[in-house]
Parts: sequence; C-alpha cells; structure tokens
Amino acid sequence: MAGVRARGRLRTAAVVTALALLPALAGALPFWLKLPPAESSFAEEIDRIFRLILWITGVIFVVVELLLVYFLIRYRHREGRRAHYTHGNNRLEVIWTIVPAIICVVLALLSRRVWAEIKQRMPEDAMQLEVTAEQFAWNIRYPGPDGKLNTPDDILTLNQLHFPVGTKVVVSLHSKDVIHSFFLPEFRVKQDAVPGMTTKVWFDAAHVGNWEIACAELCGLGHYRMKGFLVAESPEDFQKWLAEQAAAGAPPPDGKVSVPPADRTPAAPPAQEGKQSS
Repeated sequence: MAGVRARGRLRTAAVVTALALLPALAGALPFWLKLPPAESSFAEEIDRIFRLILWITGVIFVVVELLLVYFLIRYRHREGRRAHYTHGNNRLEVIWTIVPAIICVVLALLSRRVWAEIKQRMPEDAMQLEVTAEQFAWNIRYPGPDGKLNTPDDILTLNQLHFPVGTKVVVSLHSKDVIHSFFLPEFRVKQDAVPGMTTKVWFDAAHVGNWEIACAELCGLGHYRMKGFLVAESPEDFQKWLAEQAAAGAPPPDGKVSVPPADRTPAAPPAQEGKQSS
C-alpha cells in the first residue's frame, strides 16, 4: 500500500512540474523547428501561440504513440489466453474528454485576442497603401503629395513595396482575377486578396532590411514567379525614394499599373518577309 501511495505522489509531482514548466517550454523550439526571424511588432505574439500549440500537440502525440506501442505488446495474442471483454472506464473517458475541451477553449480565447489585435483593430495613424494582385504580379499604389489614395498624383510601382522603418502600414488588398494570398513570412502576415472584395492587413518593421513578398495561393501556371520585394528603410531614404518615383512619371490614364513583369512580357513577333505578288 505504501508503494502505491508513493507512486501516486510521484505521478502527481510529475504532472505539477510539467504544468509549471509548460510556459517556459512553449518559448523553446528545437533548432530544426526554428521560425524565420520575427520582424513585425506582433510577430512574437503569434509565435508564442504557435509554440504553445506545438508543444501541447507534440506531447499528446508522443504519449498516445507510447501507449499504442504498450498496448500492442501488453495485449498481444498468446496461445491459451482468452480475450477479456471490458466495457471501459467511465472516469478515464470523462477525463480525456474534458481535458482536451478545456485546452481547446483556452487556446481559442488566446488566439481570439491576438486575432482581434492584429486583424480587426487597424491602427488609425498608419501609412495607407493599396496592393492589387493579378496573374502574376503585385501592383502597389502609394499616396502622392496630397497624402490621399486614388487621386491623380498617386505613385504606382510593380512588385516594389517600400515603407519607413518604425511606421505602421495598412495595406488594402484587391485582386483583378483570381484569389491570391499576400504573404510576408518574416512579418507573420498572410491575407487573401479576393476578387470583388477589399481586405486589409497591417504590419510594421523594427529593422531596416529587404524581404520577399510571396503569393501563398495557387493562382495559375505562373504562380511560382509571382514574387515582389518589400523594403523597410529609414524615413529619409523612403522620402527620397518616393520623390524619385514621383519624378519618374505620371500614372497611366486608368490609374492602374499595366506594365507586366519582364518574364511575362510577350516576345516581339519575328519579322515577316515581304509577300510575293500574285
């Protein structure tokens, strides 16, 4: 009896220790599961939830697989041994139903708070940009000297998104043709661009640098080459770049970037020889 009590105390101590260490373990990942460097101010919040979910599901996976192996060995077929029917254990069934339900509710509440802060509460003092996706390019619109979008002095670029470091940016996403997905892995940003809809997403950067804008939605045969470039630079460099773009020329009459990427510009037709007279 004393041995049973001792084992029970050890199990209880192990469970309490694991629960106490869970927040610390949630912040650690093995080297082969390291995430890209977090660049936006909210990236760490997303990473924290990701690591927590990964540890919970990882521990459950290991425990379930170990139990599976144990039961395969413990209750394997043996000559002369008859199978024993059991209805089950109601207490265990209640526990493994309630515990996952509590875990799911807690994760849902944590995720809902982060989702609201990132997806629903757009910063009011942010720089406003417009990105229109098409097969297979990103058309990016900046406000001109008047500070307003969709006016004649707008600045338009193709696959080039510049913004000053330390400034929040709100991007309004549109699509000309099919569903695309605006994906910035280092910023933990992924938002679909849907035809006929305007979706918004915001981000910022703490460091000067260059990153890739990817499309995370299979959008056609040329999906693999739908790549843009995001540049975070100092406010002085950004204003200089913006002035250079404004001086480069006025936008097209329809207000849309119509120049396709170089790799999808149709080749010039071959010169035709003069026709012979009949």
